Amino acid sequence: MTNRHSFRTTICAALAMSAITTAVGAHPHVWVDVKTAVVYEAGRIAGFQHAWTFDEGYTTMAIEGLDTNGDGTYDRDELAELAQVNIDGLKEFAYFTYPKLGEGELATGAPMDYWLEHKNGILTLHFTLPLAEPVLAGAQGFNFQVMDPSFYIAFNLAKEDPVRLAAGAPSGCKAEIAVPADESDEAKRLGDAFLQQFGGDIGIGMAQTVSVNCPAS
Repeated sequence: MTNRHSFRTTICAALAMSAITTAVGAHPHVWVDVKTAVVYEAGRIAGFQHAWTFDEGYTTMAIEGLDTNGDGTYDRDELAELAQVNIDGLKEFAYFTYPKLGEGELATGAPMDYWLEHKNGILTLHFTLPLAEPVLAGAQGFNFQVMDPSFYIAFNLAKEDPVRLAAGAPSGCKAEIAVPADESDEAKRLGDAFLQQFGGDIGIGMAQTVSVNCPAS
C-alpha cells in the first residue's frame, strides 16, 4: 500500500481506532460539521440526507494524488473511489447515525446517492441513509444523534441551518436541537480534561440530540 493510498483511507483508520479508544483518554482526531435533512416519503419519515464537511487536515491528506487530470480541481469522478472507501468504512459504525422512537432504537438501511464534493479547499461527503422501516411522519418521540461514542471523531452540528425537514413533513412539525443534561455534564468533563491536556477545544457538539416534534393530532 502506498502512502498516498493510506491517506485516502485516513477516515477508515479513524473509524477503526474509535473502536479501541476509551472515553476517559479520548480526544478527536477528525472533525466533521454536520448538516442533515430529515427525508419524508408517502407520509412517513424515511431517512436522512447527510452532508458531512471534514476538517482541513483530513481533506489535505485524503485528496493527495487524486487530481488525476492535473487541472487543479477535484471532480466527482476523481473522488468517487474515496467516497466508496468512506462509505464502506462507515458501515461497521452504523454510519454514526442513531435514530430512535422514544427510547427504542431504529435500524437503518444501506446508504444511497453518496458522493464527495471538494469546495473551498474542504471535502464534504453527501449521502442518503434510509431507515430500515419508515416511521409515521407525525409519530411522537422521533429523535436522532450523529456522533462517535468514543469521541475519536468529533461530529458537530453546523452553525448555520444544521437540520431541516425535507418536503413532505406535516404542517407544524419542527426539528429541535438539545443536549440532555447528563450528556452535557459528561461533555463538560471531557472538554475540560481535553483543554487541560492538549490546550484545545474538544468540540463536544457531538452529544446533541435532534428531536422532530409535531402538533398532537
